[in-house]
Amino acid sequence: MTRTTATVFTLVAAAALTSVAPFATDAARAATPPSAESAPAGVLSLSAQASDEVPQDVVDITLFYEQEAADAASLTDALNKRTATALAQAKSVSGVSAHTGAFSIYPSTDRNGRISAWRGRTEVVLESRDFAAASKLAGQMNTSMQVANVSFSLSPEAQRTAAEHLTRQAIDSFRKQAESAAQAFGYNGYTIRQVNIGQEAPPPRPLFAMRAMAAAPAAEAAPLPVEGGKARVSVNVSGSVQMTR
Repeated sequence: MTRTTATVFTLVAAAALTSVAPFATDAARAATPPSAESAPAGVLSLSAQASDEVPQDVVDITLFYEQEAADAASLTDALNKRTATALAQAKSVSGVSAHTGAFSIYPSTDRNGRISAWRGRTEVVLESRDFAAASKLAGQMNTSMQVANVSFSLSPEAQRTAAEHLTRQAIDSFRKQAESAAQAFGYNGYTIRQVNIGQEAPPPRPLFAMRAMAAAPAAEAAPLPVEGGKARVSVNVSGSVQMTR
């Protein structure tokens, strides 16, 4: 074999290796997990919370009336009339709103399983921010309906005002955490990558509940001694930041 021929073979082999190298590099890159290349460095996950006890400013007083009749039709008519009268009385009081609550009719059976009578129950719910007015009205309506339960809650306005204030506090706490952590890890600052803000609305708080009593009319009762408590409103801020040099 001449030197020229050997050189040609050498060049061909080198060219073959050169053409194979890109494919080998691509194969090695494909075998490398994506997370190993794309995982960001200096990313920190954080969360902060702010909460406060907010006075409940809405009262709901549920009134009920129960009756028994020989047939369902006459019972339904009697319950509807009682409900309409209660709603009309409530609407005459300024600062108090009223709406119907639960309504049910069910049969009573004797020992032989036959329907002996029908029983029914209707409810009217008083809602107001004026606790004194709602309490007085509930006492006046005691001659026709009885108090079943009383509960307190936050109005949308009170909830929104508290949440706005707490959101600013939670965001400020989140930023302070990010700045402190970045400095502790040897970074100069940070940029926000992603953030979530969530609120926790408090459920209504029941004051008390009364069992159903006899449906006979009662004397007008004194105003209920109602006083709202406080509800905890919380705001959560969570997310991640990119620490920077």
